[in-house]
Amino acid sequence: MTEDEILAVLRLQKVPNIGDVTAKKLISHCGGPKAIFEDKLQNLLKIENIGQRTLRGLYDTIHKEEAEAEYDFLLKEKLDFSFFMDEDYPKYLKHCIDGPILLFKSGNIDLENRKIISVVGTRNITSYGTAFCETFIEEIAPLNPIIVSGFAYGVDITIQKAALAKGLQTIGCLAHGLNQIYPKAHKKHAAPIEKNGGFLTEFWSTSNPDRENFLKRNRIIAGISEATIVIESAEKGGSLVTADIANGYNREVFAVPGRATDKFSKGCNDLIKRQKAHLLTSAAELVYLLGWELEEKEKKTTVQKQLFVELDETEQSIYSYLQLNGKQLLDTVALECNLPIFKTSSTLFNMEMKGVVRPLPGKLFEAI
Repeated sequence: MTEDEILAVLRLQKVPNIGDVTAKKLISHCGGPKAIFEDKLQNLLKIENIGQRTLRGLYDTIHKEEAEAEYDFLLKEKLDFSFFMDEDYPKYLKHCIDGPILLFKSGNIDLENRKIISVVGTRNITSYGTAFCETFIEEIAPLNPIIVSGFAYGVDITIQKAALAKGLQTIGCLAHGLNQIYPKAHKKHAAPIEKNGGFLTEFWSTSNPDRENFLKRNRIIAGISEATIVIESAEKGGSLVTADIANGYNREVFAVPGRATDKFSKGCNDLIKRQKAHLLTSAAELVYLLGWELEEKEKKTTVQKQLFVELDETEQSIYSYLQLNGKQLLDTVALECNLPIFKTSSTLFNMEMKGVVRPLPGKLFEAI
């Protein structure tokens, strides 16, 4: 983008009553952000669902001055950004109608051809939630996914620290500008994250971590990934908002179940009960439901060791056979493994629940 185009996008962001959806309409109609400010108001008013009130303030020079000041900040701090029509704009977020028209970023973020998971949860994480975060990352690490979260207290920072410990790229989505770190207690984690991942935000350097910004930020967390996981949540909270947004984007949502009496499991249990989220007890279930496959046999062996443990003798016999021979009929598996049909059928069902095999049309089964 040229400097004039960038300034036009920034200027557009500051116009009251023009959000991301309307901004995209204007850009599409005019052919680019700069052209919006060169067009006549009467032409812009011809756009469907855009009226005089929406465009009030569009040509105010104060917004031009604000845009210039923010652009100077970006240049001074050598910060990068992505316009929603750029190739390097997050591909999943591109499909969200209300995705930010401009994302500011810092660090070493590489989203190309990568598996992306968003993880959210309570700020009051329990020992149960902490253990799940660490185990989940241990299990999923061989797939080398990007872990996205909100860099907040509790589940967010716990999952991001676990990702860093395993060398995974992790991204923090912020509710303020890149000129500050919030909460300040997490400042020590900023450099490691920027070294292997980074930070994303739609907010300017003039923005503070206000409550409404966190709620707005949640749509980026939900929209940037293939799936959102809620690890712990009370009956109400930002994590449930993020899950709801992810459902609205038609993304997969997972929730970690807990005891009915546990305060910070009630939100997750409710998501599962209302069929707003898949029940998640291990990384294997996420791998299975997302249909993720490993490209290298060596990696598959590594994941097998970490994800799929405690197979009994019969299960191991069936798994080894399917691994060696590929997709097979139920009857063939029973015959070759020297097992009765009823025993083979029940064993395969148990293995499916463990996430080590998947059923296919025509009574076929294959190892994952």
